[in-house]
Amino acid sequence: MELPERTVPVERLRLGDHACMEASGTESYWAVFTAYTRTSLARREKVLLVMDPDDLQDDEVIALLDRAGAAATQARADGQLSLKRTPQMYLPNGRFQKERTIEACRAEVERAREEGWAGLRVAADMSWAPKAGVEDERLRDYEASVAPLFADPLFTAICWYDRRRFGRTLLDDMARIHPLHVTAPRTDFVETLREALSRQNTEDPTHITLDLRDLCFMEAHCAWQLLTLAGSLPPGSEVTVRCGELLALVLRQLGADEVRQLVLEVTEEE
Repeated sequence: MELPERTVPVERLRLGDHACMEASGTESYWAVFTAYTRTSLARREKVLLVMDPDDLQDDEVIALLDRAGAAATQARADGQLSLKRTPQMYLPNGRFQKERTIEACRAEVERAREEGWAGLRVAADMSWAPKAGVEDERLRDYEASVAPLFADPLFTAICWYDRRRFGRTLLDDMARIHPLHVTAPRTDFVETLREALSRQNTEDPTHITLDLRDLCFMEAHCAWQLLTLAGSLPPGSEVTVRCGELLALVLRQLGADEVRQLVLEVTEEE
């Protein structure tokens, strides 16, 4: 399948975006949802994760997000993070009704507004549809019909489709119906950095600049590796990281200010 022209990493989604994502296993989509949740919470937006009843239990979800530094426990206590199961959202009486579901989304946006959050971000597992016997054509019609919801700049959504449950034709259609297609967080730069440093003379100072201004999420272990690699360089070395405020906050929380070889050049978020 050729990805749509408007393919973006999850950390670049903005309020008003409607995106889809294909997944083939828990590891791939949880990397996306962790980035999505952490970024949204930092921007004072409410997050609603709508999950399959057979997926992780709520406490397991919170623990997984907290392990990545998403502050999920506190966000849930504050009402900023909400977890629902797909029957609550799509099949409250065991039947799918398009108009009712759209109104439920509007109600969630209004609730987030009334609670004082900067917006609402939803991520929803669409596997409920084949389980409930909803025909592909009805699902296409639903996804096309929700477009007016995104005229409200307070709403963002990712619909994720498990390749094990949907056929190739439907997946391709969903990629065309959704304005955006989401890719996983870009963390390959750590391996690239390690390779670049291995070519340096370990006894002489090294100067490297990393332009990460289009990246606002980094998994904790990758951030640690960046700090560790920078700290292992000879005295007088300098690793300049150009980044946004969110990524700078993550790095500083992990001790970036104590790594003499690391310099943060922070650009204000749009």
